[in-house]
Amino acid sequence: MSGDPGRARSAGLLRAAALILAIAAVWTLWAEFHPSEERALRTLVHDQLDDWFPELMSPTGNGHGLFLRLPAAPDTGQTLAALGAHLSERPRLLLIHGLDEPGIIWDDLAPAAAAAGFEVWELRYPNDQGIDRSAAFLAEHWDALPTDRPVILIGHSMGGLLAREFVNLWRHPVGEPVKVSGAPIAGVLMVGTPNQGSDWARLRIWLELREHFEDAQRRRFSLFAGLRDGLGEAKIDLRPGSAFLEALNARPWPESVPRAIIGARLVEPPKQLIASLNAAAAEVGSEALGEQLHAWFDQLSNGFSEGLGEGLSDGLGDGAVSVESLRLEGVPAPVIVNGAHRTMLRRLFADDPTPPAIAPILEQLEAWSR
Repeated sequence: MSGDPGRARSAGLLRAAALILAIAAVWTLWAEFHPSEERALRTLVHDQLDDWFPELMSPTGNGHGLFLRLPAAPDTGQTLAALGAHLSERPRLLLIHGLDEPGIIWDDLAPAAAAAGFEVWELRYPNDQGIDRSAAFLAEHWDALPTDRPVILIGHSMGGLLAREFVNLWRHPVGEPVKVSGAPIAGVLMVGTPNQGSDWARLRIWLELREHFEDAQRRRFSLFAGLRDGLGEAKIDLRPGSAFLEALNARPWPESVPRAIIGARLVEPPKQLIASLNAAAAEVGSEALGEQLHAWFDQLSNGFSEGLGEGLSDGLGDGAVSVESLRLEGVPAPVIVNGAHRTMLRRLFADDPTPPAIAPILEQLEAWSR
């Protein structure tokens, strides 16, 4: 008598699922201990796709490039004498987003900077590719900026690393010929930038999903939409001790370009996290579980829990970048505000207060403009 076909199909599906999980586990384990080889393999695949499908893989025309986001407000309510400089002579701003960030991170800063008299530009780039390639992409498009005024680069998260790479390798390299001409750099402002790396970049799949959902109205979807952004080389560059970070941090910085760092520290769980913790406790009907989850977060944010792992002893910082990772030799100590990695720059809801990083950013811009 023949066996049950349904049971046979179920067994086959289970075996296939087990095989997929096993392959994924082997790949994850190998990649964990061979980051350089993993990056080289991802880059090789990316280059091959570029060769096979040049039009589909090209970032040009797919929402990437340099764009004027907002012109300077014609009337800021201040006289030129009070400002100490003509608004028309103020540096331009170029905003550079981070890993898998669709650009809405600037929705609060851009209008505030424009109201203060700054012309605001934005870079949108294939951000999952290697950071060195993203800096080269900026170099390719640098001539889109007018040259009558210098530019201040403001990078959020990985965007700050891109800005550093562009300045000391392309626009103002020390002891080497300039690789790209055009507007000079008047300053680099790093906001929540992991100058010493961040292990949270390994969780980039959730950032990728957020990017595609939040940016649905701004990009053209296709099979190649995600591949155009890269194959995840950036998350390898962001790991503490990566070859990219070691090279970047060892490269000399031009004395003519000032730098500043602004970061955040979590003092309470973000609203979404509170809701998630409460929902988890309600799902199982346990108040004790809710108390334990909240206590867990308190231990993480203060860095007191045993066994958190190397690199977390200085606390969670803004939830993605520790305070210690912000620091950079030769740069003044970071200005720290209370907030999270994204909410220090962008409100979650319209009635939320002004994000805490906006004021110190504008103060630094005023100082550099003088």
